[in-house]
Amino acid sequence: MITVLSGGVGAARLLRALCHVMAPSELSAIVNVGDDLVLHGLTICPDLDTITYTLAGLNNDELGWGLRGETWRVMSELDALGGESWFRLGDRDLATHLYRSQRLGEGANKTEVTQELCDKAGVQVRLLPVTNDAVSTQFDTALGRLTFQEYFVRHHHEVEVSAVHVVGARDARPTDQVLDALRKASRIVIAPSNPLISIDPILQVRGVRDILEERRDDVVAVSPIIDGRALKGPADRLLEELGHEVSCVGVVDFYKGLVGTWVIDEADAALADTVRERGVRVMVTTTVMALADDADRLARAVLS
Repeated sequence: MITVLSGGVGAARLLRALCHVMAPSELSAIVNVGDDLVLHGLTICPDLDTITYTLAGLNNDELGWGLRGETWRVMSELDALGGESWFRLGDRDLATHLYRSQRLGEGANKTEVTQELCDKAGVQVRLLPVTNDAVSTQFDTALGRLTFQEYFVRHHHEVEVSAVHVVGARDARPTDQVLDALRKASRIVIAPSNPLISIDPILQVRGVRDILEERRDDVVAVSPIIDGRALKGPADRLLEELGHEVSCVGVVDFYKGLVGTWVIDEADAALADTVRERGVRVMVTTTVMALADDADRLARAVLS
C-alpha cells in the first residue's frame, strides 16, 4: 500500500497519475482538513472534494475546482438577495455539501461520510481526512486574522501573511485509519501540495510527524516549487513572506528530518547536488502533470 499526504489540486493530479500505474485500491490519501469551513450551515471540505471529483473524472478543469458542467442559479439568487456569495458553490456541488451536512447531523463522522461519497462516485482510492476533529488554518495579515477561505478565496491570496496558525491541530487526534495507513504503507509520499498550508496542517496533527520521522527512509516527496515558482497558488509567495528560500532546496529544508528521497523537476537539475548535501536521495524528472505522459513518468518515478 502507498499512502499519500495530500492537499488540493497538486495532490489530486498526482493521485490520478498513480492510479494509472498501480491499482487504485492500493492507494490511501491522508487529506488536509485545515481549509474546511461551515458556510450557509453546510460543512464544506474543499481538499477532500477536489480529490474526489478529480479521481471520479468529474472535476471542472476550466475552473480548477468544483464539478464539470456546473450551473450557478443558487449563487446568483443568493447574491441578488444580498447573501454571502463570495465563496462560490455550484448547484451540483451544493448537493455534496448538503449530503455531508445531513450525515454529520445524523451522527456520522467525516471519515465515514468521505467513504460514502467516494463509494457513490466510484472512487477506489481510500480518502482519509487526517482527523475528524475541528482544525482551522488561519493567517495573520495586515487585514487582521483571516480564515483559510477568507485569505484564499475572498482576498484571492493577495494580502501579505506574517504568520500561519493551524488552530486545533495540537489537540486533534489522527483517526485510527490514518495511523494504520501511515504505519502499514510500504511507501509514504508527500504530494506536491503547498507545504505551509496543505501539508503542514496534516503534520501538526498529533503523532503524524513522529511517524514520518521514524519512517524517513520510506518517505518520498515531490517538490511543488519548480525553478523558483509555484505552478498554481501562493506557495512561492508564502515561503518568501515567512522567511523560507523559494526553491526546491527551501522546500527540502522545510521538511527537514521527514523525507528520505526527493523528486525535483528537470528545471532544477542544477540544484540536485545541493539537495543531496542535505543527506537525502534525489530523483530528477518532470514534476509538471499537464500532459498525461509526463504525469505517468512522475508517478513511476515516485514508485521506483
